[in-house]
Amino acid sequence: MNKHRCFGSDKPFYAQYHDCEWGVPVRDDRLLFEMLILEGAQAGLSWETVLKKRSEYKRAFHDFQPGLVAQMTDDELEGLLQNPGLIRNRLKIYSTRANAQAFLQIQQEIGSFAQYLWRFVNDIPIVTRHCTLKELPTSTPLSDLISKDLKQRGMNFVGSTIIYSFLQAVGVVNDHLASCWKS
Repeated sequence: MNKHRCFGSDKPFYAQYHDCEWGVPVRDDRLLFEMLILEGAQAGLSWETVLKKRSEYKRAFHDFQPGLVAQMTDDELEGLLQNPGLIRNRLKIYSTRANAQAFLQIQQEIGSFAQYLWRFVNDIPIVTRHCTLKELPTSTPLSDLISKDLKQRGMNFVGSTIIYSFLQAVGVVNDHLASCWKS
């Protein structure tokens, strides 16, 4: 029996992402940093493109360990612009380091990025039950609020639409469709 999915049934790697990651609550700071960076890398592109490059991003950015990424040199970042396994956009590559530095500041201030993020929803995922993907919003007052705060903290590629996708990806918002087996 085929499972009904919100998306991904036509491509195995996409189905894997849908079934095992999308909408699952994440409280691990390393994975939260990874998803924040990948969502920012997606800006203007498809999520499929980013998923296909994910393993190279992990390699290039020290398995998304924010402490190591925050210390990357300009020479290292410039070298990554030659890597065909990455999205070779200078602003996106350099923002990864800046975002890591801001991420570390949040950890230092609040204790963990997970605590910072989940406090916006009182540690309870927002569950929706839309009938079609077209009904899903691209941003919400919550994503507006988090985006504004992250920008004030020095992060880039964290606009409200990117943050809403991030919230969906890490399960702060569970937007699996009402007809989906994950609902």
